[in-house]
Amino acid sequence: MQIVVLDGFSVNPGDLDWSPLKKLGTVSVYDRTHPSMVAQRLRGADAVFVNKVRMTREVLRTARQLKFIGELATGYDNIDLAAARERGITVCNVPAYSTEAVAQLAIAMLLDLTQRAYRIDRLVHQGQWTASPDFCYWDKAPILLDGMTFGVIGTGRIGCRTAKIAQALGMRVIGYSRSENAAFCGERLSFSEVLSQSDVLSLHCPATADTVGMIRRETIGQMKDGAILINTARGSLVNESDVAEALRSGKLSAFAADVVSTEPIAKSNPLLDAPNCFLTSHYAWSPVLTRQKLIDVSAANLAAFLNGSPIHVVS
Repeated sequence: MQIVVLDGFSVNPGDLDWSPLKKLGTVSVYDRTHPSMVAQRLRGADAVFVNKVRMTREVLRTARQLKFIGELATGYDNIDLAAARERGITVCNVPAYSTEAVAQLAIAMLLDLTQRAYRIDRLVHQGQWTASPDFCYWDKAPILLDGMTFGVIGTGRIGCRTAKIAQALGMRVIGYSRSENAAFCGERLSFSEVLSQSDVLSLHCPATADTVGMIRRETIGQMKDGAILINTARGSLVNESDVAEALRSGKLSAFAADVVSTEPIAKSNPLLDAPNCFLTSHYAWSPVLTRQKLIDVSAANLAAFLNGSPIHVVS
Protein backbone atom coordinates (compact mmCIF):
# COMPACT_ATOMS: atom_id res chain seq x y z
CA MET A 1 0.00 0.00 0.00
CA GLN A 2 1.27 3.44 -0.97
CA ILE A 3 0.56 5.99 1.80
CA VAL A 4 1.16 9.73 1.38
CA VAL A 5 1.17 12.41 4.07
CA LEU A 6 0.81 15.79 2.37
CA ASP A 7 1.36 18.24 5.25
CA GLY A 8 3.07 16.35 8.02
CA PHE A 9 5.12 19.14 9.60
CA SER A 10 2.37 20.63 11.75
CA VAL A 11 1.62 17.23 13.27
CA ASN A 12 5.21 16.02 13.42
CA PRO A 13 7.90 18.71 13.11
CA GLY A 14 10.51 16.12 14.06
CA ASP A 15 9.73 15.25 17.67
CA LEU A 16 7.67 12.15 16.76
CA ASP A 17 7.86 9.48 14.09
CA TRP A 18 5.48 7.93 11.61
CA SER A 19 6.15 4.30 12.60
CA PRO A 20 2.46 3.45 13.24
CA LEU A 21 1.72 4.30 9.58
CA LYS A 22 4.88 2.64 8.28
CA LYS A 23 3.63 -0.69 9.61
CA LEU A 24 0.77 -0.49 7.11
CA GLY A 25 2.64 0.29 3.90
CA THR A 26 5.21 2.45 2.15
CA VAL A 27 4.93 5.98 3.52
CA SER A 28 5.96 9.21 1.78
CA VAL A 29 5.85 12.23 4.08
CA TYR A 30 5.89 15.81 2.80
CA ASP A 31 6.20 18.60 5.35
CA ARG A 32 4.06 20.91 3.23
CA THR A 33 2.35 20.65 -0.14
CA HIS A 34 1.45 23.60 -2.34
CA PRO A 35 -1.98 23.25 -3.99
CA SER A 36 -0.28 22.99 -7.38
CA MET A 37 1.61 19.87 -6.21
CA VAL A 38 -1.25 17.91 -4.61
CA ALA A 39 -2.34 15.99 -7.69
CA GLN A 40 1.22 15.07 -8.61
CA ARG A 41 2.03 13.75 -5.14
CA LEU A 42 -1.12 11.64 -5.09
CA ARG A 43 -0.23 9.71 -8.22
CA GLY A 44 -0.14 6.04 -7.31
CA ALA A 45 -1.31 6.70 -3.74
CA ASP A 46 -3.79 4.28 -2.16
CA ALA A 47 -4.20 6.34 1.01
CA VAL A 48 -3.53 9.96 1.88
CA PHE A 49 -3.39 11.82 5.18
CA VAL A 50 -3.99 15.58 5.33
CA ASN A 51 -4.28 18.22 8.01
CA LYS A 52 -5.12 21.41 6.12
CA VAL A 53 -4.38 20.55 2.47
CA ARG A 54 -7.59 20.80 0.47
CA MET A 55 -8.93 17.65 -1.15
CA THR A 56 -10.99 19.25 -3.91
CA ARG A 57 -13.19 17.60 -6.49
CA GLU A 58 -10.53 18.20 -9.14
CA VAL A 59 -7.81 16.64 -7.00
CA LEU A 60 -9.95 13.59 -6.27
CA ARG A 61 -10.84 13.22 -9.94
CA THR A 62 -7.17 12.82 -10.84
CA ALA A 63 -6.23 10.58 -7.88
CA ARG A 64 -7.45 7.43 -9.63
CA GLN A 65 -5.93 4.90 -7.25
CA LEU A 66 -6.97 6.64 -4.03
CA LYS A 67 -9.22 4.62 -1.73
CA PHE A 68 -8.80 6.29 1.68
CA ILE A 69 -8.43 9.83 3.06
CA GLY A 70 -7.36 10.26 6.66
CA GLU A 71 -7.97 13.67 8.22
CA LEU A 72 -5.15 14.42 10.68
CA ALA A 73 -7.60 16.44 12.76
CA THR A 74 -11.20 16.43 13.93
CA GLY A 75 -12.53 19.01 11.49
CA TYR A 76 -12.70 17.94 7.84
CA ASP A 77 -13.99 20.99 5.99
CA ASN A 78 -10.89 20.83 3.75
CA ILE A 79 -12.23 17.68 2.09
CA ASP A 80 -14.94 17.61 -0.58
CA LEU A 81 -17.00 14.81 0.98
CA ALA A 82 -19.51 14.66 -1.86
CA ALA A 83 -16.76 14.13 -4.39
CA ALA A 84 -15.16 11.48 -2.16
CA ARG A 85 -18.46 9.60 -1.91
CA GLU A 86 -18.92 9.70 -5.67
CA ARG A 87 -15.48 8.16 -6.08
CA GLY A 88 -16.09 5.57 -3.36
CA ILE A 89 -13.28 6.98 -1.22
CA THR A 90 -13.61 6.42 2.52
CA VAL A 91 -12.89 9.49 4.68
CA CYS A 92 -12.04 9.17 8.38
CA ASN A 93 -11.14 11.75 11.01
CA VAL A 94 -9.75 11.71 14.56
CA PRO A 95 -12.42 12.78 17.05
CA ALA A 96 -11.70 14.04 20.56
CA TYR A 97 -7.91 13.76 20.41
CA SER A 98 -7.33 17.34 21.64
CA THR A 99 -10.11 17.74 24.22
CA GLU A 100 -7.85 18.11 27.26
CA ALA A 101 -5.28 20.26 25.43
CA VAL A 102 -7.80 22.80 24.13
CA ALA A 103 -9.59 23.02 27.48
CA GLN A 104 -6.23 23.56 29.16
CA LEU A 105 -5.42 26.50 26.89
CA ALA A 106 -8.84 28.09 27.36
CA ILE A 107 -8.36 28.07 31.12
CA ALA A 108 -4.71 29.14 30.81
CA MET A 109 -5.86 32.17 28.83
CA LEU A 110 -8.47 32.97 31.47
CA LEU A 111 -5.88 32.72 34.26
CA ASP A 112 -3.41 34.89 32.39
CA LEU A 113 -6.05 37.57 31.82
CA THR A 114 -7.21 37.56 35.44
CA GLN A 115 -4.20 36.56 37.55
CA ARG A 116 -1.67 38.33 35.29
CA ALA A 117 1.18 36.27 36.73
CA TYR A 118 3.30 36.50 33.57
CA ARG A 119 3.15 40.31 33.55
CA ILE A 120 4.00 40.50 37.24
CA ASP A 121 6.96 38.19 36.64
CA ARG A 122 8.20 40.55 33.91
CA LEU A 123 7.81 43.57 36.19
CA VAL A 124 9.72 41.81 38.96
CA HIS A 125 12.58 41.03 36.58
CA GLN A 126 12.54 44.65 35.44
CA GLY A 127 13.12 45.78 39.02
CA GLN A 128 9.68 47.16 39.88
CA TRP A 129 9.36 45.09 43.07
CA THR A 130 12.93 45.85 44.09
CA ALA A 131 12.15 49.57 43.87
CA SER A 132 8.90 49.24 45.79
CA PRO A 133 8.75 50.60 49.37
CA ASP A 134 6.31 47.81 50.28
CA PHE A 135 6.70 44.06 50.84
CA CYS A 136 4.33 43.34 47.94
CA TYR A 137 3.88 44.86 44.52
CA TRP A 138 1.40 44.86 41.64
CA ASP A 139 0.46 47.41 39.01
CA LYS A 140 -3.11 46.14 38.69
CA ALA A 141 -4.87 43.83 41.12
CA PRO A 142 -5.72 40.29 39.95
CA ILE A 143 -9.34 39.22 39.54
CA LEU A 144 -10.82 36.53 41.76
CA LEU A 145 -12.68 33.96 39.67
CA ASP A 146 -14.43 32.25 42.57
CA GLY A 147 -18.11 33.19 42.44
CA MET A 148 -18.01 34.55 38.88
CA THR A 149 -20.12 33.07 36.08
CA PHE A 150 -18.46 31.07 33.32
CA GLY A 151 -20.56 30.71 30.18
CA VAL A 152 -19.99 28.03 27.56
CA ILE A 153 -21.31 28.17 24.01
CA GLY A 154 -21.12 24.62 22.67
CA THR A 155 -21.28 21.85 25.26
CA GLY A 156 -19.48 19.13 23.36
CA ARG A 157 -16.45 17.30 24.73
CA ILE A 158 -14.18 20.36 24.88
CA GLY A 159 -16.87 22.65 26.25
CA CYS A 160 -17.72 20.12 28.97
CA ARG A 161 -14.08 19.62 29.91
CA THR A 162 -13.46 23.37 30.11
CA ALA A 163 -16.61 23.84 32.18
CA LYS A 164 -15.45 21.27 34.74
CA ILE A 165 -12.16 23.09 35.24
CA ALA A 166 -13.96 26.41 35.60
CA GLN A 167 -16.30 24.83 38.15
CA ALA A 168 -13.27 23.55 40.10
CA LEU A 169 -12.11 27.18 40.31
CA GLY A 170 -15.32 28.02 42.12
CA MET A 171 -17.13 29.53 39.16
CA ARG A 172 -20.82 29.16 38.45
CA VAL A 173 -21.11 27.37 35.09
CA ILE A 174 -23.86 27.97 32.54
CA GLY A 175 -24.07 26.86 28.94
CA TYR A 176 -25.94 26.82 25.68
CA SER A 177 -25.85 24.23 22.91
CA ARG A 178 -28.24 23.08 20.21
CA SER A 179 -27.93 19.51 21.51
CA GLU A 180 -27.84 18.41 25.13
CA ASN A 181 -24.84 16.63 26.61
CA ALA A 182 -25.37 14.77 29.86
CA ALA A 183 -21.72 15.34 30.74
CA PHE A 184 -22.19 19.12 31.00
CA CYS A 185 -21.78 20.12 34.63
CA GLY A 186 -23.54 23.47 34.47
CA GLU A 187 -26.98 24.96 34.09
CA ARG A 188 -28.50 24.94 30.60
CA LEU A 189 -29.85 28.30 29.49
CA SER A 190 -30.84 30.01 26.26
CA PHE A 191 -28.21 31.67 24.10
CA SER A 192 -29.32 35.16 25.12
CA GLU A 193 -29.33 34.19 28.82
CA VAL A 194 -25.79 32.86 28.61
CA LEU A 195 -24.69 36.07 26.89
CA SER A 196 -26.27 38.33 29.48
CA GLN A 197 -25.22 36.40 32.59
CA SER A 198 -21.61 35.45 31.81
CA ASP A 199 -18.65 37.24 33.33
CA VAL A 200 -16.52 35.00 31.11
CA LEU A 201 -17.83 33.60 27.82
CA SER A 202 -15.93 30.70 26.22
CA LEU A 203 -16.69 29.50 22.68
CA HIS A 204 -16.52 25.77 21.91
CA CYS A 205 -18.79 25.19 18.91
CA PRO A 206 -18.01 24.30 15.29
CA ALA A 207 -18.24 26.80 12.46
CA THR A 208 -21.58 26.24 10.74
CA ALA A 209 -24.10 28.38 8.89
CA ASP A 210 -25.76 29.03 12.26
CA THR A 211 -22.64 29.91 14.24
CA VAL A 212 -20.42 31.89 11.86
CA GLY A 213 -20.42 35.51 13.03
CA MET A 214 -22.47 34.66 16.12
CA ILE A 215 -20.38 37.05 18.22
CA ARG A 216 -20.89 40.46 16.64
CA ARG A 217 -21.92 43.96 17.65
CA GLU A 218 -25.52 42.96 18.41
CA THR A 219 -24.69 39.94 20.56
CA ILE A 220 -21.77 41.67 22.26
CA GLY A 221 -24.27 44.35 23.23
CA GLN A 222 -26.21 41.71 25.18
CA MET A 223 -23.15 40.79 27.23
CA LYS A 224 -22.18 42.21 30.60
CA ASP A 225 -20.10 45.37 30.56
CA GLY A 226 -16.49 44.34 31.10
CA ALA A 227 -17.03 40.66 30.24
CA ILE A 228 -14.13 38.47 29.09
CA LEU A 229 -14.48 36.57 25.79
CA ILE A 230 -12.41 33.47 24.92
CA ASN A 231 -12.35 31.68 21.57
CA THR A 232 -10.47 28.41 21.12
CA ALA A 233 -12.94 27.02 18.56
CA ARG A 234 -12.98 28.69 15.15
CA GLY A 235 -12.03 32.23 14.18
CA SER A 236 -15.10 32.71 12.02
CA LEU A 237 -17.38 32.53 15.07
CA VAL A 238 -16.58 36.17 15.85
CA ASN A 239 -16.70 39.38 13.87
CA GLU A 240 -13.17 40.54 14.58
CA SER A 241 -13.81 44.21 13.81
CA ASP A 242 -16.74 44.27 16.23
CA VAL A 243 -14.68 42.56 18.95
CA ALA A 244 -11.85 45.06 18.46
CA GLU A 245 -14.36 47.89 18.74
CA ALA A 246 -15.78 46.40 21.94
CA LEU A 247 -12.28 46.16 23.42
CA ARG A 248 -11.53 49.78 22.60
CA SER A 249 -14.81 50.96 24.13
CA GLY A 250 -14.39 48.81 27.25
CA LYS A 251 -17.58 46.84 26.59
CA LEU A 252 -15.30 43.79 26.65
CA SER A 253 -12.53 43.97 29.22
CA ALA A 254 -10.45 41.35 27.39
CA PHE A 255 -10.48 38.91 24.50
CA ALA A 256 -8.34 35.80 24.11
CA ALA A 257 -8.20 33.66 20.98
CA ASP A 258 -6.17 30.80 19.61
CA VAL A 259 -7.96 31.04 16.26
CA VAL A 260 -8.64 33.86 13.81
CA SER A 261 -10.54 34.29 10.55
CA THR A 262 -7.48 33.89 8.30
CA GLU A 263 -4.55 31.76 9.42
CA PRO A 264 -1.70 32.61 9.67
CA ILE A 265 -3.04 35.91 10.99
CA ALA A 266 -3.03 38.77 8.47
CA LYS A 267 -1.18 41.98 9.22
CA SER A 268 -4.45 43.82 8.67
CA ASN A 269 -6.36 41.85 11.32
CA PRO A 270 -7.99 44.45 13.62
CA LEU A 271 -7.31 42.31 16.69
CA LEU A 272 -3.56 42.94 16.42
CA ASP A 273 -4.07 46.60 17.37
CA ALA A 274 -6.87 46.09 19.88
CA PRO A 275 -6.22 46.65 23.59
CA ASN A 276 -6.38 43.76 26.10
CA CYS A 277 -6.28 41.22 23.29
CA PHE A 278 -4.43 37.96 23.97
CA LEU A 279 -3.63 35.98 20.82
CA THR A 280 -1.96 32.63 20.28
CA SER A 281 -1.21 30.85 17.04
CA HIS A 282 -3.72 27.97 16.72
CA TYR A 283 -1.48 25.80 18.85
CA ALA A 284 -3.87 24.51 21.53
CA TRP A 285 -3.80 21.03 19.97
CA SER A 286 0.00 20.75 19.84
CA PRO A 287 1.28 19.01 23.02
CA VAL A 288 3.51 16.07 22.11
CA LEU A 289 1.19 13.50 23.68
CA THR A 290 -1.78 14.96 21.82
CA ARG A 291 -0.03 14.81 18.46
CA GLN A 292 1.16 11.27 19.18
CA LYS A 293 -2.45 10.28 19.83
CA LEU A 294 -3.37 11.89 16.52
CA ILE A 295 -0.86 9.73 14.64
CA ASP A 296 -1.82 6.57 16.55
CA VAL A 297 -5.55 6.97 15.92
CA SER A 298 -4.93 7.88 12.27
CA ALA A 299 -2.99 4.65 11.83
CA ALA A 300 -5.77 2.73 13.59
CA ASN A 301 -8.28 4.31 11.19
CA LEU A 302 -6.34 3.05 8.17
CA ALA A 303 -5.79 -0.40 9.72
CA ALA A 304 -9.53 -0.74 10.40
CA PHE A 305 -10.28 0.30 6.81
CA LEU A 306 -7.88 -2.31 5.46
CA ASN A 307 -9.55 -4.93 7.66
CA GLY A 308 -12.92 -4.08 6.17
CA SER A 309 -14.38 -2.48 9.31
CA PRO A 310 -13.60 1.26 9.05
CA ILE A 311 -13.97 3.47 12.14
CA HIS A 312 -14.43 7.21 12.63
CA VAL A 313 -15.96 7.43 9.16
CA VAL A 314 -17.27 10.84 8.09
CA SER A 315 -17.98 9.87 4.48
